Amino acid sequence: MQNILITGTGRPQALGFNLVRRYLEHGDRVFACVRKSTDTFTELLREYPGELTVLVMDISDTRSVRAASESVAAQVDHLDTIINNAVTTAPDCNAGVMEANPDNIAASVNVGASGPLRVIQAFYPLLKKSGMGLVVNISSEAGSIGACYRTNMTDYAVTKAALNMITKTVWNAWKDETNLNILCLHPGWMRTNEGNAKAPLEPYEHAEALRCLFEAKRHIKDGELFITYTGEAYPW
Repeated sequence: MQNILITGTGRPQALGFNLVRRYLEHGDRVFACVRKSTDTFTELLREYPGELTVLVMDISDTRSVRAASESVAAQVDHLDTIINNAVTTAPDCNAGVMEANPDNIAASVNVGASGPLRVIQAFYPLLKKSGMGLVVNISSEAGSIGACYRTNMTDYAVTKAALNMITKTVWNAWKDETNLNILCLHPGWMRTNEGNAKAPLEPYEHAEALRCLFEAKRHIKDGELFITYTGEAYPW
Protein backbone atom coordinates (compact mmCIF):
# COMPACT_ATOMS: atom_id res chain seq x y z
CA MET A 1 0.00 0.00 0.00
CA GLN A 2 1.19 3.50 -0.87
CA ASN A 3 0.17 6.92 0.41
CA ILE A 4 -0.99 9.12 -2.47
CA LEU A 5 -1.92 12.82 -2.59
CA ILE A 6 -3.79 14.16 -5.63
CA THR A 7 -4.90 17.74 -6.26
CA GLY A 8 -7.76 18.84 -8.52
CA THR A 9 -10.05 15.91 -7.75
CA GLY A 10 -13.49 17.52 -7.43
CA ARG A 11 -14.98 16.75 -10.87
CA PRO A 12 -16.26 13.16 -11.22
CA GLN A 13 -15.86 13.14 -15.00
CA ALA A 14 -12.26 14.42 -14.94
CA LEU A 15 -8.83 12.88 -14.49
CA GLY A 16 -8.15 13.74 -10.85
CA PHE A 17 -11.27 12.07 -9.48
CA ASN A 18 -10.66 8.97 -11.58
CA LEU A 19 -7.06 8.73 -10.42
CA VAL A 20 -8.44 8.73 -6.88
CA ARG A 21 -10.74 5.84 -7.83
CA ARG A 22 -7.98 3.84 -9.44
CA TYR A 23 -5.52 4.21 -6.55
CA LEU A 24 -8.23 3.24 -4.06
CA GLU A 25 -9.09 0.18 -6.14
CA HIS A 26 -5.41 -0.71 -6.09
CA GLY A 27 -5.45 -0.71 -2.28
CA ASP A 28 -3.67 2.59 -1.66
CA ARG A 29 -4.30 5.31 0.92
CA VAL A 30 -5.44 8.44 -0.91
CA PHE A 31 -5.68 12.10 0.06
CA ALA A 32 -8.02 13.70 -2.47
CA CYS A 33 -7.53 17.46 -2.47
CA VAL A 34 -10.28 19.94 -3.34
CA ARG A 35 -10.42 23.73 -3.16
CA LYS A 36 -13.67 23.78 -1.21
CA SER A 37 -15.97 21.30 0.49
CA THR A 38 -17.90 19.01 -1.83
CA ASP A 39 -20.20 15.99 -1.67
CA THR A 40 -18.54 14.46 -4.75
CA PHE A 41 -16.85 11.78 -2.67
CA THR A 42 -19.85 10.60 -0.61
CA GLU A 43 -20.02 7.20 -2.27
CA LEU A 44 -16.26 6.62 -2.28
CA LEU A 45 -15.99 7.62 1.40
CA ARG A 46 -18.64 5.02 2.18
CA GLU A 47 -16.81 2.37 0.17
CA TYR A 48 -13.28 3.23 1.37
CA PRO A 49 -13.75 4.74 4.87
CA GLY A 50 -10.21 4.03 6.06
CA GLU A 51 -8.37 4.60 2.81
CA LEU A 52 -9.79 7.91 1.52
CA THR A 53 -9.41 11.34 3.08
CA VAL A 54 -10.90 14.38 1.35
CA LEU A 55 -8.63 17.32 2.06
CA VAL A 56 -9.72 20.93 1.58
CA MET A 57 -6.66 22.76 0.26
CA ASP A 58 -6.48 25.93 -1.80
CA ILE A 59 -3.23 25.62 -3.71
CA SER A 60 -3.28 29.33 -4.55
CA ASP A 61 -2.81 30.06 -0.83
CA THR A 62 0.46 29.11 0.87
CA ARG A 63 -1.09 29.06 4.34
CA SER A 64 -3.83 26.69 3.17
CA VAL A 65 -1.27 24.32 1.66
CA ARG A 66 0.89 24.33 4.78
CA ALA A 67 -2.14 23.68 6.99
CA ALA A 68 -3.09 20.75 4.75
CA SER A 69 0.42 19.32 4.98
CA GLU A 70 0.19 19.42 8.78
CA SER A 71 -3.12 17.58 8.61
CA VAL A 72 -1.66 14.86 6.41
CA ALA A 73 1.44 14.56 8.63
CA ALA A 74 -0.86 13.88 11.58
CA GLN A 75 -2.34 10.90 9.71
CA VAL A 76 0.57 9.25 7.87
CA ASP A 77 4.33 9.23 8.35
CA HIS A 78 5.19 9.57 4.64
CA LEU A 79 3.86 10.17 1.14
CA ASP A 80 4.85 8.01 -1.82
CA THR A 81 3.26 9.99 -4.66
CA ILE A 82 2.06 13.53 -5.22
CA ILE A 83 0.05 14.21 -8.38
CA ASN A 84 -0.32 17.92 -9.10
CA ASN A 85 -3.42 17.93 -11.26
CA ALA A 86 -5.28 21.10 -10.26
CA VAL A 87 -5.56 23.91 -12.80
CA THR A 88 -7.71 26.89 -13.63
CA THR A 89 -8.23 28.87 -16.81
CA ALA A 90 -9.19 32.45 -17.55
CA PRO A 91 -12.73 33.34 -18.69
CA ASP A 92 -11.25 34.37 -22.04
CA CYS A 93 -8.93 31.38 -22.39
CA ASN A 94 -10.15 30.66 -25.91
CA ALA A 95 -9.64 34.23 -27.11
CA GLY A 96 -6.81 34.90 -29.53
CA VAL A 97 -3.51 36.12 -28.12
CA MET A 98 -4.14 39.64 -29.44
CA GLU A 99 -7.57 39.81 -27.78
CA ALA A 100 -6.99 37.99 -24.47
CA ASN A 101 -6.74 40.07 -21.30
CA PRO A 102 -3.14 39.83 -20.02
CA ASP A 103 -4.36 40.61 -16.51
CA ASN A 104 -5.92 37.13 -16.40
CA ILE A 105 -2.65 35.26 -16.86
CA ALA A 106 -1.28 35.74 -13.35
CA ALA A 107 -4.27 34.08 -11.64
CA SER A 108 -3.94 30.99 -13.84
CA VAL A 109 -0.20 30.74 -13.20
CA ASN A 110 -0.73 31.14 -9.47
CA VAL A 111 -2.91 28.03 -9.39
CA GLY A 112 -1.40 25.89 -12.15
CA ALA A 113 2.33 26.55 -11.65
CA SER A 114 2.96 28.29 -8.34
CA GLY A 115 0.38 26.00 -6.73
CA PRO A 116 2.27 22.78 -7.49
CA LEU A 117 5.47 24.33 -6.17
CA ARG A 118 3.68 25.22 -2.93
CA VAL A 119 2.54 21.62 -2.66
CA ILE A 120 6.00 20.21 -3.36
CA GLN A 121 7.62 22.48 -0.77
CA ALA A 122 5.02 21.85 1.93
CA PHE A 123 4.86 18.08 1.52
CA TYR A 124 8.58 17.58 0.85
CA PRO A 125 9.33 16.32 4.40
CA LEU A 126 6.72 13.57 4.02
CA LEU A 127 7.76 12.72 0.48
CA LYS A 128 11.40 12.40 1.51
CA LYS A 129 10.46 9.70 4.01
CA SER A 130 9.22 7.43 1.23
CA GLY A 131 11.38 4.66 -0.16
CA MET A 132 11.07 6.43 -3.53
CA GLY A 133 8.90 9.53 -3.51
CA LEU A 134 7.47 10.61 -6.86
CA VAL A 135 5.94 13.90 -7.96
CA VAL A 136 3.91 13.94 -11.16
CA ASN A 137 3.01 17.35 -12.52
CA ILE A 138 0.10 17.11 -14.96
CA SER A 139 1.20 19.38 -17.78
CA SER A 140 0.00 19.53 -21.39
CA GLU A 141 1.23 19.66 -24.93
CA ALA A 142 0.06 23.27 -24.71
CA GLY A 143 3.04 23.94 -22.44
CA SER A 144 5.56 22.98 -25.12
CA ILE A 145 7.39 25.93 -26.64
CA GLY A 146 9.09 23.81 -29.28
CA ALA A 147 5.82 22.29 -30.52
CA CYS A 148 3.60 25.35 -30.01
CA TYR A 149 0.99 25.84 -32.75
CA ARG A 150 -1.84 27.72 -31.01
CA THR A 151 -2.77 31.37 -31.28
CA ASN A 152 -5.10 31.19 -28.26
CA MET A 153 -5.28 29.60 -24.76
CA THR A 154 -2.51 31.97 -23.72
CA ASP A 155 -3.01 31.80 -19.95
CA TYR A 156 -3.24 27.99 -20.01
CA ALA A 157 -0.18 27.57 -22.24
CA VAL A 158 1.91 29.99 -20.17
CA THR A 159 0.86 28.14 -17.02
CA LYS A 160 1.87 24.75 -18.35
CA ALA A 161 5.18 26.07 -19.72
CA ALA A 162 5.89 27.50 -16.26
CA LEU A 163 4.96 24.17 -14.66
CA ASN A 164 7.42 22.42 -16.95
CA MET A 165 10.17 24.79 -15.84
CA ILE A 166 9.34 24.15 -12.20
CA THR A 167 9.56 20.42 -12.88
CA LYS A 168 13.03 20.74 -14.37
CA THR A 169 14.23 23.07 -11.61
CA VAL A 170 13.02 20.73 -8.87
CA TRP A 171 14.66 17.82 -10.69
CA ASN A 172 17.93 19.77 -10.66
CA ALA A 173 17.56 20.32 -6.91
CA TRP A 174 16.81 16.63 -6.34
CA LYS A 175 19.30 15.08 -8.74
CA ASP A 176 21.49 13.78 -5.92
CA GLU A 177 18.57 12.63 -3.75
CA THR A 178 18.33 8.94 -4.52
CA ASN A 179 14.82 8.50 -3.09
CA LEU A 180 13.07 11.40 -4.85
CA ASN A 181 11.90 11.74 -8.44
CA ILE A 182 9.73 14.11 -10.50
CA LEU A 183 8.28 14.26 -14.00
CA CYS A 184 5.69 16.20 -15.97
CA LEU A 185 3.13 14.60 -18.23
CA HIS A 186 1.03 15.47 -21.25
CA PRO A 187 -1.99 13.32 -20.33
CA GLY A 188 -3.73 13.32 -23.70
CA TRP A 189 -7.17 14.49 -24.78
CA MET A 190 -9.91 13.04 -22.57
CA ARG A 191 -13.68 13.10 -22.57
CA THR A 192 -13.89 15.28 -19.46
CA ASN A 193 -16.89 17.41 -20.48
CA GLU A 194 -19.48 17.80 -23.23
CA GLY A 195 -17.11 19.91 -25.29
CA ASN A 196 -14.65 17.01 -25.38
CA ALA A 197 -17.15 14.38 -26.48
CA LYS A 198 -14.98 13.47 -29.48
CA ALA A 199 -11.82 12.98 -27.41
CA PRO A 200 -10.31 9.49 -27.77
CA LEU A 201 -9.56 8.82 -24.09
CA GLU A 202 -12.10 7.89 -21.40
CA PRO A 203 -10.95 9.24 -17.99
CA TYR A 204 -11.61 6.18 -15.81
CA GLU A 205 -9.86 3.77 -18.18
CA HIS A 206 -7.08 6.25 -18.87
CA ALA A 207 -6.45 6.86 -15.18
CA GLU A 208 -5.42 3.23 -14.72
CA ALA A 209 -3.03 3.40 -17.67
CA LEU A 210 -1.47 6.51 -16.15
CA ARG A 211 -1.22 4.92 -12.70
CA CYS A 212 0.74 2.05 -14.24
CA LEU A 213 2.92 4.49 -16.20
CA PHE A 214 3.80 6.43 -13.06
CA GLU A 215 4.87 3.25 -11.32
CA ALA A 216 6.99 2.26 -14.31
CA LYS A 217 8.74 5.66 -14.19
CA ARG A 218 9.09 5.93 -10.41
CA HIS A 219 12.69 4.73 -10.18
CA ILE A 220 13.98 6.13 -13.49
CA LYS A 221 15.82 9.31 -12.52
CA ASP A 222 17.84 9.61 -15.72
CA GLY A 223 14.91 9.34 -18.14
CA GLU A 224 12.91 11.98 -19.99
CA LEU A 225 11.20 14.50 -17.73
CA PHE A 226 8.42 15.76 -20.03
CA ILE A 227 6.58 12.77 -21.40
CA THR A 228 3.31 11.86 -23.08
CA TYR A 229 0.78 9.40 -21.72
CA THR A 230 2.50 6.71 -23.80
CA GLY A 231 5.78 7.35 -21.98
CA GLU A 232 7.51 9.03 -24.90
CA ALA A 233 9.47 12.27 -24.68
CA TYR A 234 7.68 15.48 -25.65
CA PRO A 235 9.47 18.66 -26.80
CA TRP A 236 10.05 21.29 -24.15
